[in-house]
Amino acid sequence: MNLSKLKDSIMSYRNRLIIIVVGLVIGISSLLYTGRMARQLREKEQYEVTIWSYAMGRIGDFNPYDPLLKQIVNSQNNIPFIITDKNLRVRNAHLVPDRILNHPDLLRKKIDEFTRENVPLEINTRNGQTFYFFFGNSQLQRTLVYFPFIQITVVIVFIIFGFITFRSSKQDEQNRVWIGLAKETAHQLGTPISSLLGWVEYLRSQPVDQSAVEEMNNDLTRLMKVADRFSKIGSETILSPGNVNEIVGNSVMYFRTRIPKNVTLTYNGLAIAPVQAMLNAALFEWVTENLLKNALDALQGHGTIDVHISDNDNWVYIDFRDTGKGIAKANFTRIFDPGFTTKTRGWGLGLSLSKRIIEEYHNGRIYVVESELGKGSTIRIALKRYYA
Repeated sequence: MNLSKLKDSIMSYRNRLIIIVVGLVIGISSLLYTGRMARQLREKEQYEVTIWSYAMGRIGDFNPYDPLLKQIVNSQNNIPFIITDKNLRVRNAHLVPDRILNHPDLLRKKIDEFTRENVPLEINTRNGQTFYFFFGNSQLQRTLVYFPFIQITVVIVFIIFGFITFRSSKQDEQNRVWIGLAKETAHQLGTPISSLLGWVEYLRSQPVDQSAVEEMNNDLTRLMKVADRFSKIGSETILSPGNVNEIVGNSVMYFRTRIPKNVTLTYNGLAIAPVQAMLNAALFEWVTENLLKNALDALQGHGTIDVHISDNDNWVYIDFRDTGKGIAKANFTRIFDPGFTTKTRGWGLGLSLSKRIIEEYHNGRIYVVESELGKGSTIRIALKRYYA
């Protein structure tokens, strides 16, 4: 990936982050503004109701047919209220259903509800009567009261959606970077590999130990496989029926000639009936080599590695057991996270790539079966069995 594409990637991250921040600012600003509007409307309605109740008190009595009272009620038709005398007998009401007004218990609940919403007003008429004015919030005010909560929900959903989109896009960008690096690595390896092939052919014609030349050729073949694997990263993964015993056996045989003399590597796969699974041989060999190499690193020069194949009607299991330093139980799943490593050297990508190859490409599973610090570990690959 060239420098301009990398800059575009960084700008893309920055733009998405700006969008999320702007959305958050807009949401919070709208929330504060709506809350302010609700408070102002509440104060306005309370003031108008106070003036309204004073005007009704000046009429002298609460005759529902009084033209002035009807005009006052109609001018405040969005505010529910109940007017009672000292004995809480209803003298007038607005926007309160008759079923409530005619039911003492429901009427009492409604009066209590209005009291919680607004302080009741006492009205003293010119003829010496006293009435109480209980009123609730208008529909508009109720809407504004609940609207901020709706806004908060929308803002939270927007932030979550934006974060998921940003993270997904960032992950996609990172994947493209790694794919580009992998393909470029494969391309760069091509030139020295071609040169080494020529040198191996030259050595075969010379009076030198041909067994050493053959081992060099085996290592070169392995290097060509590595380059081929890197070139396939990001491409469509094609699966085909494969002999699990044979593919795992190839990796085991390669490592047997290259392990320290104090390390024993055993394998049962060549002594049992072959089992098949849908595989991409090149990628699956990569995983087995990663697990064997990790087991060797855990042994630190001495111990035993046992690669064991077993199966049932539906699954094929490949266990990699070692007598190495073991894995802490808290790290059973973390060892498959990108960047996690307990080694002084290493990027912590081997097991992460292995997990991706097995679970995403082969629809299988890879996990720690058991491990104990100082005694060793067992990591298992599980693949769906294939029947020809």
